[in-house]
Amino acid sequence: MNADTFAGAIAGALNAKRLLLLTDVPGVLDKSKKLIPELSLKDARKLIADGTISGGMIPKVETCIDALERGVEGVVILDGKVPHAVLLELLTDHGAGTLIKR
Repeated sequence: MNADTFAGAIAGALNAKRLLLLTDVPGVLDKSKKLIPELSLKDARKLIADGTISGGMIPKVETCIDALERGVEGVVILDGKVPHAVLLELLTDHGAGTLIKR
């Protein structure tokens, strides 16, 4: 069982407001390897289809999509190697990583 998939299912079942997924990259990256700060469901699906989102990021983003479809308001993919990444996401306006929302 993939831990992200499990976390997404639990967040959906709990009607969580936000799900944070920690990884070892800054978030979802564009083809130039620059961080995409925010994506809609439609944009996320398009980036998977065109190959921008690839490899191990595909199941992570698919988990985000599933959680959003189950009622989670927003999912953030952020770099767990950044000191205080969770606090930056929760307590600042600019956040950290990529926010995916409906």
